[in-house]
Amino acid sequence: MASREPGRTLGIDPGSQITGFGILEKNGSQISHLTSGFVRLGPGSSLSNRLMSLHRTLQQVIEEYRPTDLAVEKVFFAKNVQSALTLGHVRGVILLTATEAGLDIFEYSALEIKKAVTGYGRADKNQVHEMVKVLLRIPPLPKQDVSDALAAGICHLNWFYPLKGKG
Repeated sequence: MASREPGRTLGIDPGSQITGFGILEKNGSQISHLTSGFVRLGPGSSLSNRLMSLHRTLQQVIEEYRPTDLAVEKVFFAKNVQSALTLGHVRGVILLTATEAGLDIFEYSALEIKKAVTGYGRADKNQVHEMVKVLLRIPPLPKQDVSDALAAGICHLNWFYPLKGKG
């Protein structure tokens, strides 16, 4: 693997149907959006095939953008047992892929992420989405899951690299 960039983070919002991801980089106090997207894990093929698709997508993103860290939202509940099991599988693939690539893994609660992005730990999804757009100076994102992934990355970069980055 090519050398990795300090202050470059892969943020992920794990979901049982859609998993959002984004790559951010901090240079001094500036956070830049490098790429983002999502992997649809909904019905249509077997769970194992959907998990393999997630694994391969994350491998490609990691190889292309060479982050040093993974920032992922901690999961503390699910709507039902089946969703909880699927989400556990999704998180397992995310953590395995990041570990396999040598990324340092950091987990943040939804409260921590919301507070880091909006200043208020009980902010709603729309407030988080709007602040991500403002902070990164980007147009509206196609999925809420993508802005949630970028919010996890912002949270991490502001906590782990408060006054530093690669610059």
